[in-house]
Amino acid sequence: MLKKELGFGIIGCRMGLSHAIGLKLCKGGKLVALCDKREDILKNAMKRTNLSEKDCYTDYRDLLKREDVDVVVVATPDQLHPEHTIAALEAGKHVLCEKPMALTVEECKEMIAASERTGKKLMIGQICRYTPGFIEAKKLIDRGEIGELFFVESEYAHDYTHITGVDNWRIDPVRLRHPVLGGGCHAVDLLRWIAGNPYEVCAFSNKKVLTHWPVDDCTIGIMKFPNNIIGKVFVSVGCKRDYTMRSVFYGTKGTIITDNTSNFMTVYKERIADGERIFEGLSDQVMGIKYPVAINNHNTAGELSEFIDIILNDKPVKTDGREGASTVAACLALVESAAANGKNVKISYDF
Repeated sequence: MLKKELGFGIIGCRMGLSHAIGLKLCKGGKLVALCDKREDILKNAMKRTNLSEKDCYTDYRDLLKREDVDVVVVATPDQLHPEHTIAALEAGKHVLCEKPMALTVEECKEMIAASERTGKKLMIGQICRYTPGFIEAKKLIDRGEIGELFFVESEYAHDYTHITGVDNWRIDPVRLRHPVLGGGCHAVDLLRWIAGNPYEVCAFSNKKVLTHWPVDDCTIGIMKFPNNIIGKVFVSVGCKRDYTMRSVFYGTKGTIITDNTSNFMTVYKERIADGERIFEGLSDQVMGIKYPVAINNHNTAGELSEFIDIILNDKPVKTDGREGASTVAACLALVESAAANGKNVKISYDF
């Protein structure tokens, strides 16, 4: 008999707290257990979610033993995603793993294999696909409102100066997490979702702000997409400005400018309406149409609701392991190119 409500366990309660809160808005899912190796973070999450102490763990293996946990959210530091995801899958749990899927393509392949071997569903948390402004932009593009795409760009601008992560995991010298993969994967995945898989990239990077970090803090990459679409990604984790993922999509009949922190997106069109121009002597294409959108730039409730529906109704996962691995592969190609001072790198999607 199919379950009507799934029990969720969350591993990693700093990033995972937003999932715990989002789950309260979802039908068909209930939080039953939490885990974090840091007791202070665990206790804070326990208070915020009203879970009892007996449902909170510092060892994820204890959480995985619970029969009432059907789904595990892996929201631990990126370096730990493969370990926690594979262990959860092998314990018979479905898994929602935060982005990026892993730090290497080989680890992604191991996670995909574990999902296929166990028959449990694996979803990668590519949250931009649940951001209202980006969803609306894709709808307009897909129905031809701005014609044929020819150039797409997205940026991940976020000052990491004071957010090195719990226990400095973002600058761990043993398992380096490059900003293009760690944060820039948002922008790369968004462009993949809109324009398809890039097949060749070149990139350049420098380090002028976070000079004590083991990796460059600024990268710009050029990407070639199918149908002769050109793309650009900008990643900065030292920039002095508000966090944003400003993105622009250029088509033969219009342009869309949107981000994940504004309550509107702007659309320019060759012609706004059939017939005469609205204002005499003024070209339609200089008038930006502002579409209202919700901000909700970390729409975990939308993501979780979709995963619950997928599990309860046995549907395919849209952002599955291969989708997650494809974004990792594209990001790592940018990192490789930048390390080689702009060398062209072709991307393989053989997973």
